[in-house]
Amino acid sequence: MHTNGMQAEESTAEILIASSTPRAGNKRSLLIVVAMLAAIVPAMAQTGAGAGAQLQQKLAAVKQSVAENQKKLHRYQWRETTQLTLKGDAKPPSQSICQYGPDGKVQKTPIGPPPAPPSGGRVKQKVIAKKKEEMKDYMGQVKSVLGMYVPPDPERMQQAFQSGKVSLNPNASPGVTQIVFKDYAQPGDQMTLSFDTAANKITSVKVNTYMDDPKDVVTLVVHFASLPDRTNYVHQTVLNATAKKLVVTTTNSDYRRLGSQ
Repeated sequence: MHTNGMQAEESTAEILIASSTPRAGNKRSLLIVVAMLAAIVPAMAQTGAGAGAQLQQKLAAVKQSVAENQKKLHRYQWRETTQLTLKGDAKPPSQSICQYGPDGKVQKTPIGPPPAPPSGGRVKQKVIAKKKEEMKDYMGQVKSVLGMYVPPDPERMQQAFQSGKVSLNPNASPGVTQIVFKDYAQPGDQMTLSFDTAANKITSVKVNTYMDDPKDVVTLVVHFASLPDRTNYVHQTVLNATAKKLVVTTTNSDYRRLGSQ
């Protein structure tokens, strides 16, 4: 990653080389260029090292915040509400009670009335049942994609950093650090994470990715909120699967601390 200072220094070096390239026998000009480059190159290296250290420091704060919040969330139970909108048609929402199991994965228990059986004749019922099965399979893929980005994975973040695919957005709002990850979970994807430096917590995550086929573009917007004990949690995710004309909005609410923890 190059800063504006580094770019200016590189431009200066190019100008010096262009204006001072020696003609045949002009050893003095060559010595001047070498001396000037010897002064500029260490400054460029120092600037790059400083920017890298700043990025690493901010990334470390994000990873620590994520790890601490995940531990706290294991003490809670909450309600998850999922709303599907297919081709502009909003489907009845579904709800589940969620909590982390012993294996560290979220366990979901559906609540509310079961879906109504399909109406009509046998042929129509078969068509409806087939479409529901296809949607169920697709929703399984959607959940897998969501799981790659929510919550952000400290190990994946570190791998992206080591691969040189992490940068800071210089145009972020005051008090907010925006870290941009490329090729985070899939080749060609991008995740932008916003981090409140004063509160030491993630405020939002935006993702551009895809399903199995890169043409099946998916965008994901994640909003975070905090509980009274400052535990940070995913309040709402909005996934837009453009090819399917499907919008999946998931809202987490009614957090209650488990009595045994």
